[in-house]
Amino acid sequence: MYEQISHSLLNRILDELKPEIRKRDLRHFYTRLGANFYAIYSLFHYLYGEREDFEAQALHLVEVMAAQYIRRDTALKQLDIQREQDHNWFLTSEWVGMMLYSDGFADDLKGLREKLGYLQELGVNIVHVMPILECPKDASDGGYAVSDYRNVDERVGTLEDLKNLSSAMRIREMLLVLDVVVNHTSDEHEWAVQARAGSQQHQDYYYIFEARDVPDMFEETLPEIFPETAPGNFTYDEVMGKWVMTVFNNYQWDRNYSNPAVFIEMLDIILFWANQGADSVRLAAVAFLWTKIGTTSQTEREAHLILQLMKDCCQVTAPGVLFIAEAIVAPVEITKYFGEDAVIAKECEIAYNATFMALLWDAVATKNALLLEQGIRSLPGKIDRATWLNYIRCHDDIGLGFDDADIRKVDYDPAAHRRFLVDYFTGEFDDSLARGLRFGNNVKTGDARISGSLASLVGLEAALELGDEKLVQECIDVILLLHSMIMSFGGIPLLYYGDEIGTLNSRSFLEDAGKAHDSRWVHRPRIDWEKAELRKQNGSVENRLFEGLQKMIAVRKSTPAFADFNNRELLQTSNPHLFAFLRSHPTQAHDQVLVVGNFDGSPQSLDLADLGNRGFFEYGELQDLYSGKSPTRFKDHLVVPPYRFYWLTRQVY
Repeated sequence: MYEQISHSLLNRILDELKPEIRKRDLRHFYTRLGANFYAIYSLFHYLYGEREDFEAQALHLVEVMAAQYIRRDTALKQLDIQREQDHNWFLTSEWVGMMLYSDGFADDLKGLREKLGYLQELGVNIVHVMPILECPKDASDGGYAVSDYRNVDERVGTLEDLKNLSSAMRIREMLLVLDVVVNHTSDEHEWAVQARAGSQQHQDYYYIFEARDVPDMFEETLPEIFPETAPGNFTYDEVMGKWVMTVFNNYQWDRNYSNPAVFIEMLDIILFWANQGADSVRLAAVAFLWTKIGTTSQTEREAHLILQLMKDCCQVTAPGVLFIAEAIVAPVEITKYFGEDAVIAKECEIAYNATFMALLWDAVATKNALLLEQGIRSLPGKIDRATWLNYIRCHDDIGLGFDDADIRKVDYDPAAHRRFLVDYFTGEFDDSLARGLRFGNNVKTGDARISGSLASLVGLEAALELGDEKLVQECIDVILLLHSMIMSFGGIPLLYYGDEIGTLNSRSFLEDAGKAHDSRWVHRPRIDWEKAELRKQNGSVENRLFEGLQKMIAVRKSTPAFADFNNRELLQTSNPHLFAFLRSHPTQAHDQVLVVGNFDGSPQSLDLADLGNRGFFEYGELQDLYSGKSPTRFKDHLVVPPYRFYWLTRQVY
């Protein structure tokens, strides 16, 4: 019965489409629309079915999808068809990404196009260009407070520059990732401007309240995202004389997705950027899409339904485009952003593995893998046709969002352990060489997060100042060890620009009034290209890092076992300093890679008995794929040097 209703509605919608749509040859579009409409109708009706204008809104939704399909370039449509025929194309080991600010990396989009050769030299073939959309100069939140969703900020270029970049990348078989901020707009966005001018239509696009009573009810359970710089979750707007929900910053107004016009406009924006050549869109702050009094208003069921609806609609217009979920939430919640289907990602094909990132930093500070192993064991399994985005650093802070239960299982006190980690990475702990900064310090709870570049956080900045070559090499080894984990874990490794040459903290942001309050700018560098040239100077820090990562990437790409088909087995070792797991070939289970990392500054041994009955040493020797050498063995133990890793395979003679 329900399917009959949706079928009837679809027929009425097709009859009522604008003439300029009906007269076009849209065979592929109509085929996909027919295949997906029942799911689209079901979700759209659940969210908005009680509205009197439901059918008109449904018609508008289909017209938006059709219009963007018509505008989609033929080459992109052909790419859609290719990717439809190979749903697993993004799960192979060939993909390695880098996230960067175009103006920090290469001044602007034109400059970035000219630097693609540098990225290819390293082995990077996915480029995540962080926000390029128009935003206010000072109140920008690093580009995530968008004032115009259809315009490139003039400070980094034009739409034409972006299209040229996309075309150049496609020729080089590189993928382009763009940000779309789905949760909020800048208060300078046209919607906010019209809302301030008294437009009820535009006020309905946000959560706006006449009095403080409803906001006060929300505040009882809403956490503070930026307690230092943006305490509370509501801002009084003097012009309107009303309260606006502003979860992230007082200049970022939260969208009201209970209004279908908001959803349709956001979908139109996503499809617009897909048509500019984005192979993937990073959906920022997806956990906050639905609000409910009495909850944290994060990861609500409706937020997942909105993402499902976005994905179903995108499958009709631009099915080759992947969704990346930026959902920095509790470990048990992260996998839900793939969707809870048994196989196919119904929400986002890719999600940030924030838990793995935080656990790796824990291993660096503690010099052991106890919490790392426990946390990974507790991470829920993911569906087959979805993958992780594994990273060490990004433009954001390091949050310590591991599960308290996991912390207790390794005999740490959760609050005390988090304080230790913050103290360690800000250099306040004895013997720590880390040069991080506190971020989001909450005086009410004592919680804090960490800012800082990878190189400065592992101690390279301090080691260089001391002129201690032994310490310098140890820091380089730690950086390579961390990257070896994200390269081999399963998923897409994502490097952060500048890490490939050991870029240190930059404190120039303190001289900028618009940035000085936000310590995250310490690790949002402008690349020093003279420093980057040192990658060609044998023995330099830049050379050791760049060539080490270059080699690592090349090995990863040639190792099918590093593809992500849920082909990882976590191993429990008797040595707490070692982290070990087994990767298997997707189709040849006997073809395996043993990954072992030593997080301690002393040599450690792996008891071969920990491998169980897998015959690793029964036939031939083990060889490290990275170094090409066989590891040292002593009797029944494998020796792992300080801060080193192995990617081991059997060499049968």
